[in-house]
Amino acid sequence: DGLAPPSPRLPSSQSSCQTGSLEELGTNQGDLIGSGRDRKPNALVQVAVIDPREQYLVSHACTEIVEGSRDPLFLTGVTFPPEYPASPETLVKLTVYDVRDKARDNVSKPLSVSFLGSATFSVSDLLRSKDDQLTLNLRSSDGVLAVGTVLVSRVNMGEMEEGDMDHITADVQQAQKVRTCVCVYESRSPPDVSASTNAFFKNPVCKVYKFQTVDSKWMLVREQMEECTLSFSIPRQLLHLYIQEDMRRIQELRDLGELSPHWDNLRKEVIGRYGQVIAAYQETLAELNKITGPSFKPSCSKAQRYLEFIPINLHTQRMRVTCPRQTDAFYDVITVGAPAAHFQGFKGGGLQRLLSRHEAEKKSTAYQCIYYSPEHTAKAQEVLHSVGHLQPLISGLADQLLQAAQQHSMSGLREALKTLAGKTEQFVHALKDELVKSALLALHARGQQGQSPPQNPGHSPGEDGQAPLKRQDSIPCHKEYDEEEWDRVWADVAKSLNCVIAMVDKLQEQEPINNNQEQLIPKQVLADVITSHNPEGDWREQLCPLVVRLKECVAEVVVRARRAMTFVLLQEAACSIPQGLFLKQRRDVVFSQALAALACGFVMRLYAGMEDKGFLKQLHQVGLVAQFESLLSTYSEEIGMLEDMEVGISDLHRVAFKITQAKTDNPCDLQPVVIGRRDHYTVEVPLPRLAFQTLPHEIKEGKALQVYPVLFNVGINEQQTIADRFGDISLQERINQRNFEILDSYYKSLSLPCFQTQTDLKDLLGTLGQNVVTKKRKNVEILWLAGTICRRLNGIRFTSCKSAKDRTSMSVTLEQCALLRDEHQLNKDYFIRALDCMRREGCRIENVQKNIKCRKYAFNMLQLMAFPKIYRPPEGTYGKVDS
Repeated sequence: DGLAPPSPRLPSSQSSCQTGSLEELGTNQGDLIGSGRDRKPNALVQVAVIDPREQYLVSHACTEIVEGSRDPLFLTGVTFPPEYPASPETLVKLTVYDVRDKARDNVSKPLSVSFLGSATFSVSDLLRSKDDQLTLNLRSSDGVLAVGTVLVSRVNMGEMEEGDMDHITADVQQAQKVRTCVCVYESRSPPDVSASTNAFFKNPVCKVYKFQTVDSKWMLVREQMEECTLSFSIPRQLLHLYIQEDMRRIQELRDLGELSPHWDNLRKEVIGRYGQVIAAYQETLAELNKITGPSFKPSCSKAQRYLEFIPINLHTQRMRVTCPRQTDAFYDVITVGAPAAHFQGFKGGGLQRLLSRHEAEKKSTAYQCIYYSPEHTAKAQEVLHSVGHLQPLISGLADQLLQAAQQHSMSGLREALKTLAGKTEQFVHALKDELVKSALLALHARGQQGQSPPQNPGHSPGEDGQAPLKRQDSIPCHKEYDEEEWDRVWADVAKSLNCVIAMVDKLQEQEPINNNQEQLIPKQVLADVITSHNPEGDWREQLCPLVVRLKECVAEVVVRARRAMTFVLLQEAACSIPQGLFLKQRRDVVFSQALAALACGFVMRLYAGMEDKGFLKQLHQVGLVAQFESLLSTYSEEIGMLEDMEVGISDLHRVAFKITQAKTDNPCDLQPVVIGRRDHYTVEVPLPRLAFQTLPHEIKEGKALQVYPVLFNVGINEQQTIADRFGDISLQERINQRNFEILDSYYKSLSLPCFQTQTDLKDLLGTLGQNVVTKKRKNVEILWLAGTICRRLNGIRFTSCKSAKDRTSMSVTLEQCALLRDEHQLNKDYFIRALDCMRREGCRIENVQKNIKCRKYAFNMLQLMAFPKIYRPPEGTYGKVDS
């Protein structure tokens, strides 16, 4: 009398169906006899598979429950994946039950059901059937009494014609039959779902439905949910980059040379703290490298230490809609738990609050260090990166110049000089900042700058009973140091370059000049250029001393700039110990989760738009919106999660994407690669050669592709009710207002005609702007409008709650049904039924099963009373569970 949830296990048969692939089944029924004399049954169909060689039955899936009808019409199909090991001899058994009590508080108790009848058919029967249909008798348990009939239909989604839809509609009118439509979907991948995407997306879960349109036709809808391998690969790469960056920082601190005892002790403490962070990250990375199996982190593991860098429950979900005489439509969304540091907890709040508090404390508290603002420390990191990147380039170009001189190639000489001059000017410009000079002065006063240490190092600030050095609101200036020394060293680079240019000009004068050819480099004559050279001598010999001098000047500048900027970062780290490094670790964790989700969404969106020239043009000219929808409340721990998420999503502004050509089409060579440092990362996405060749020239040339992340949050649960009435919702209001401004600015930057002519898009933005400033509790219209605008802008859609399992499922299914209504004319009488079907037997309940091994959303009746009605799951699908 009980019906347990169907097992996801599949038969182990290795044979395959040669004449067709069984993928999706759907059921409708009628004229059923209920378990009570006068009672109409609540019908449910369970689908099981029997392999004749294995001789055992495996429960595969269920339909939704159709209440109080002897002639039920089922909307939910049953999906068999393309790789399902079905053979022509495989048997499919349909068993019909009457569900007597579907409201259960105890999730471990099976449904209370009564057996009504069953029917069995083989795959070969269906494949050989006329018009791809079978009509079967439902039999009682003893196999004697016929209790109805079942109609099984085979439908190829993606090739449905008008006649197919009319046929299904006609079946609905036959009230004397048990109507069971079995939709068998032939394996035919959409253009963006190719072998290449198998490198990222794994373990698909598919569901199929048929819904009626306003004109009494039928559409087929297919959901597909998949895990993404980037859940683990992106965090692993980031951890490796974090470790490398911190190890470089330690070496830079050591390279500062001799410092006074006070500053040397601070340096040792900072190096020790960095060492602890590196050791922790190395341990975490080692543990992650041991993990095999599923490509997602379940919600029950959200607070595990070694998994804290992994996004929670990251999945892709695609809805495919097939309507008569229309091209198939696809709608994608990425579902992921809110990027947050669950292992570290939220006792003191999240990143937004913690960072603000920490910065205020640094300004208001006396420290034995110099206070540098976040802008100054960011500039110091930028200068360090620039000099580290440009010095080897300049050195290499200088060698190319000498090689061209040795070959007496004037064209090669001019080309090499042009590139060398450009990079050297870029190098000089990067160091043209008062921060470098002032930091050199501060470093000289507190230790030594390549010279002798101070006369009285023992009288450093904070020593010998003196009061500790107070923080300073501006960069310090020390008159006893020769302030012009840095200017001289810095200017020597430009002078050395000019000497090289002048020498090349003189060498060129020795060559016959083509009057029709323009000189690429203007002639510059300097007083200090070596003029006594032998016109008949070797070009390389004449250039070599000047090139060597240029390289020496660049090297001297690099040494001084590195020391100065490292000193700035030493001050920032010393002021921050230990809280600052804890916050850096927390920020690393949150950013890792956010970037993994963004990379997943970018890859999915890129492959989906490979044949859309307008999308590709938008991608390289402006970039893409990545819209994150959050359902977190602004109360208790979830306000800390939202504060983490706000910073994590904002930090994605530091990320750019670049498309490259893969070495081979091997899945290993198609994996995205992360490069860069904390203040800027680039994600390189390799494409197969044939796909890469179809891209616009700008993308193939390696142009950085920008992403504009925006976050909108509306809490919907009972905790948000408390926050709305008695708490503080200013965080949510500020997030929505600020991100609306980013979204509006992005729209205004679009110069593409296809967007400027969409008056409804401008109206949607205006309505969203009004809603974000309106004082209205649980104003979920903000989320609906933001999601619609994102799709109109070809953006990437994300939906999140704490674990991307329960509230996220309600939101995703609602959005899908709204799309069917607004874009595909879903009959209004089927809206709620379609919503219940997706929530009861769709991909989202399978996501719950994957996470907590139970097919129940983690809601109770009291909680749901606080939810907006449209976000409440159907009866019998929720209960008290450990999530």
